Amino acid sequence: MPETTLIADSLSLMAIGMGTVFSFLLLLVLLLKGMSWLAEKLAPGGVEPLLTPAQVSRNGQTADAELVAVISAAVARYRSHRRQ
Repeated sequence: MPETTLIADSLSLMAIGMGTVFSFLLLLVLLLKGMSWLAEKLAPGGVEPLLTPAQVSRNGQTADAELVAVISAAVARYRSHRRQ
């Protein structure tokens, strides 16, 4: 078989394969957008946003302050055990 025929066949096979993958991905995107639109239409009214950890308070301290205290204690314990 001549090389030009092999190259032409490989290019056509590549085009068919890439076209198939592109078509599948395009179909997938369209289906996901359609499902998203449908979910918005069927879902009940407004959803309240979740609270971030910084907004949750425990015993008068914010979660960030408590996290800093826990990390500081862990670092202090690690350093004290490492010196021994």
